[in-house]
Amino acid sequence: MTRTVYYAASTLDGFLADEHDSLDWLLHQDIDPEGPGGNDAFMRSVGAIVMGRATYMWLRDHLEADGDGWPYTVPAWVLSHAELPGIEGADLRFASGPVVPLHAELVAAAGAKDVWVVGGGGLAGQFVDAGLLDQLVIAITPVTLGAGKPLLPRRLDLTLRTVARNRAFVCATFDVLGPMR
Repeated sequence: MTRTVYYAASTLDGFLADEHDSLDWLLHQDIDPEGPGGNDAFMRSVGAIVMGRATYMWLRDHLEADGDGWPYTVPAWVLSHAELPGIEGADLRFASGPVVPLHAELVAAAGAKDVWVVGGGGLAGQFVDAGLLDQLVIAITPVTLGAGKPLLPRRLDLTLRTVARNRAFVCATFDVLGPMR
């Protein structure tokens, strides 16, 4: 069964990115990509990706600066009202509007695998609001920023499924029960 999963790294004080949309605080942290909450292990369960404009532009700029190509082999949707540049060799699909009609397309593309909501607490919040987010997989870093982009700007009721240590990270998986009442 395809799940819609918000997989992200967060600072201890609950931020995804700093106030300039940068993830530089994350890049030097020690994690085993094959360990619990690691990216390589997680990616094997992903059949489609959806991200917002800020996440896409940060990733695009970072890849361009490093001379790296697009790292994903599954189709990726970017939600934005702006016209954005593509990346050569990437299976990118640009969309705008509500997430509900898009969700069916994401699930169909994912097949038997999961849909990954990448970065962007606001985007994950749209899936929450529509009742379409099934799970959060969060890798918590030993960093505080004091300000920035929040992990998830919604009040949610969750159930903790797993917790593990992966080198410098505490990795937790939560099932989404719904909005906190």
